[in-house]
Amino acid sequence: MKKCWLIVVLFFNAVVMAQSPVGMFSNHTDVGNPKTKGDAVFNAEDQSYHLKAGGYNIWFGRDEFHYAFNKIKGDFILTANFKFVGKGVDPHRKYGWMVRANETDDAAHMTATVHGDGLIALQWRRMRGAYMRDPQDELFTKKKGTEIVQLERLGKMFIMRVAHPGEPLQEVGRTDAVDLPDEVLAGIFVCSHNAEVQEEAIAWNVRQELTVPDTHNGYSDGILGSKLEMINVFDGKRKIIHEDKGRFEAPNWMNDGQSLLFNQGGLIYKLPVTGGTPVQINTGNVKRNNNDHVISKDGKWLGISSHRDGMPGGGSTIYYLPVEGNDNPVLVTDSTPSYLHGWSKDGKKVVYTAQRASKSPIYNIYEKPIKGGPEKQLTFLEKGLADGPEYSPDDQYIYYNSTVSGTMQLWRMKTDGSEQTQLTFDEYNNWFAHPSPDNKWIVFISFPNTVDVTDHPFYKRVMLRMMPVSGGAPKVIAYLYGGQGTINTPSWSPDSKHVLFVSNTGPINK
Repeated sequence: MKKCWLIVVLFFNAVVMAQSPVGMFSNHTDVGNPKTKGDAVFNAEDQSYHLKAGGYNIWFGRDEFHYAFNKIKGDFILTANFKFVGKGVDPHRKYGWMVRANETDDAAHMTATVHGDGLIALQWRRMRGAYMRDPQDELFTKKKGTEIVQLERLGKMFIMRVAHPGEPLQEVGRTDAVDLPDEVLAGIFVCSHNAEVQEEAIAWNVRQELTVPDTHNGYSDGILGSKLEMINVFDGKRKIIHEDKGRFEAPNWMNDGQSLLFNQGGLIYKLPVTGGTPVQINTGNVKRNNNDHVISKDGKWLGISSHRDGMPGGGSTIYYLPVEGNDNPVLVTDSTPSYLHGWSKDGKKVVYTAQRASKSPIYNIYEKPIKGGPEKQLTFLEKGLADGPEYSPDDQYIYYNSTVSGTMQLWRMKTDGSEQTQLTFDEYNNWFAHPSPDNKWIVFISFPNTVDVTDHPFYKRVMLRMMPVSGGAPKVIAYLYGGQGTINTPSWSPDSKHVLFVSNTGPINK
């Protein structure tokens, strides 16, 4: 009997030792038994990965490299920033993403790789044991040495995209040349391209996002999990500080710089920016709150939008209450629907988007004193949509988004509605302009032009971008899977260095 127990224990230990989790990855290992061994280390402080690897190559009929990976099913997007450490030895050392049938050295795979000399290629092995062919089993781009690498699986199709920091992702190529199983290994890798040498690379902003079809309705077809992220807008480094299998949205950074608010399930929650357990804010009987909530500039008040039954347009109504919460939120707008987006510097007015069916079916921008008085209409669109209004920190302007040009673009106007000026002029649909507290920058979300110009749906391939308030070309600061609820409300840190946002990933939760 003791021998049997010993065998069981030894087997269990062998299984445990075979699994080597690192960060988000369930395992990391050398594939192909390279002469020079590799390793992967996760730095929890900045959520980066330090990879070391040997390996003769990833080519011909077998591969040698170091691999950190998960088993995943279905469609997904893999995105990360990479950087080699040191000058290196072989110009064809490589890093990137790999999707692989299994851990055998001759497995079928699809690999998005950047080489030490800058060469970028989507490469593959068609089936187990097949020799990889040049040029039949690879796609190249003229772009060189990119830091950002993305590999997407969409049905049987694989798509590689790359970018230098600040750029939109650019497609290298796509192919369905490899028929991989539904469940695959997917992860980051490094290969030295020299059996005698160990090379090193750093990977950060590593994201694995399980996607849904573009036809998926985020309201009726099930929800995806949510990640609350913080990004340094100047170096682009992201950190996940809270996760949930359900839906939460629209984080606001509180004035103390230490806490944040977000909405979930119709309620408002407070959370330390370092993470932890969310605590519900008391909003009395107002418990159908949506993702349009704003903290006053002095940090004392919280404005919320919440739905009322039997009211026009879903009944979204604006209230305000002390930021710490109470039982009696004060009604601001009795007419519905009204969606809050901005609070004036002096704390006396709010600005919002609203539909007034007696006037027009079109949503326009309105302003109203919080202590009562008539609302003032600031835009007069007869078609399309105006949305996302937000005061500048000095109360000189209101930033907003509008379809006047035919696509959704960012605009600015004086607080009396005059001098309406278009700020962005590109192929994307741009929403929710958030000026920084120091009044130097605008952060906003950009949807692809395949999305209807009046819609900002859930679960799309979107970007966060930033531009000077004085104008200029926007630069990308984050690539993510998200949309509705990602950054609807002001989410800058008080020191104007960081922004909070929400990204999404599967599986679907009904």
